[in-house]
Amino acid sequence: MRTFALFLTIIFLFLTGCSVNPVTGKRELMMVSTAQQIQMGKQNYSPMQQSQGGSYDVDPELTRYVQGVGAKVAAQSGVTLPYEFVVLNNSVPNAWALPGGKIAINRGLLTELKSESELAAVLGHEAVHAAARHTARQISRSQIMQVGVAATAIATSDSDYGNMFAGGASLLAQMSLSKYGRSAELESDFYGMQYMSQAGYNPQGAVRLQETFVRLSEGRQSDWLSGLFASHPPSRERVKANIATAATLPSGGDDGRERFAAAMRNTMRTMPAYEAYDEGRKALSEKKIDEALTLSNKALNQYGEEAHFHALRGDVRLAADKFDMALTNYNRAISRRDNFFYYHLQRGITQKELGRTDSAITDLTRSLELLPTAPAHFALGEIAEERNNLPTAIEHYKVVAKSGGDYGKVATAALVKLELPTNPGAYIAKGCDADSNGNLVVSVRNDTTVQITGVQVVVTQNDTSGRPVQQRFSIRGQIPPGQIASVNTGLGPYTRGSSCPVEISAAQIAN
Repeated sequence: MRTFALFLTIIFLFLTGCSVNPVTGKRELMMVSTAQQIQMGKQNYSPMQQSQGGSYDVDPELTRYVQGVGAKVAAQSGVTLPYEFVVLNNSVPNAWALPGGKIAINRGLLTELKSESELAAVLGHEAVHAAARHTARQISRSQIMQVGVAATAIATSDSDYGNMFAGGASLLAQMSLSKYGRSAELESDFYGMQYMSQAGYNPQGAVRLQETFVRLSEGRQSDWLSGLFASHPPSRERVKANIATAATLPSGGDDGRERFAAAMRNTMRTMPAYEAYDEGRKALSEKKIDEALTLSNKALNQYGEEAHFHALRGDVRLAADKFDMALTNYNRAISRRDNFFYYHLQRGITQKELGRTDSAITDLTRSLELLPTAPAHFALGEIAEERNNLPTAIEHYKVVAKSGGDYGKVATAALVKLELPTNPGAYIAKGCDADSNGNLVVSVRNDTTVQITGVQVVVTQNDTSGRPVQQRFSIRGQIPPGQIASVNTGLGPYTRGSSCPVEISAAQIAN
């Protein structure tokens, strides 16, 4: 009966949630309105940019150029959306679109293109994802899954900052970088080529683009595999489909090679500096401190205006516990780009190490305004704990604990230390059973990541007159994480399966 009711619920949602796709004209499941899609994109556009390296603002002319091409192509969609285009300061070749027409392309993808027609192909493809509501369709299907089974979002990231999310990695942000389905990719290729052709571009640019992607994917370049190919998998099928589509479109058209080369001149000139920076980041992740410092200096000597390079040198100094020098580097990064979360996060951590907690709080709070991250919440939790502001510390640690990962484990341990003495029931599970004589046996399970001891339970039973009487029992010894311990109370009779009249009253972390 429950299965039939669930089936009817899903059918009702499907029927009431169907609408016409403004690009294809087909009816499809859509439970997110256009206004909601626009709001989703607006809310997530800035955090998504932050998590992907921030805007590439050292070459504003390039951004204006990309915005011009994007607007020209998107105008052919016939779908009224507040389209926006941004270039991200990220070397990984990638591009993505949020609902409502919020589109981004990485510096790393631009350096792989050869013409304006190829750029138009990329931006036209992403414009279709937005106009045809592909991400919104994924969200709608996810909502149906929540009714029937469970929603599962596949989170992917192509940046050094993706593993820092805390409280800001929404379903939308996760799904926006998830792998699109085969039909969505073919649909975006087909209509994107229509848009670029109508905008006056040579549709062969889309063919060359896919041929390049397939060649690079077959070579399995790691940066491509972690970027564009993760969310937009290339295939020979897509190349053939683009060739067939191009044959139906007017021949010729503008390639814009010279315009593209002119717009990319400054970025291509500074490309060796960014390559040194990327190598330095990799060296630092491998704890090769001296090599990372050499590479950060190389990047800065080639192009000292890039704030990322100053931040890398700050990270190297921080890793070497040279806090004063690190602070100088982060100051220089922030003086060049004040609106990127990572610089404020790292400067806040450095200020904390130097004992300047008021300044640390200011920086860490600013970083959270730009992008919620586990390191910022954790550092603020530590400062609050040091100041004996335990409610604030607990609040920050709980955010981090939910984020998982290494920070989540440490935050969980910190929460246990703070809350176990006053709220042991939040970390210790209880259970009741009966022995062969019908006496109550109380079991507890350690749901923390640390060894605990001194567990006490309170059993409440009514006496012969109906008044509640409490009795306290201790569970001896230490209980490792995930393990169960029991005590036979000798109280009875207790009927197996009835309510468990037990509360966890005390516990502490074992030394």
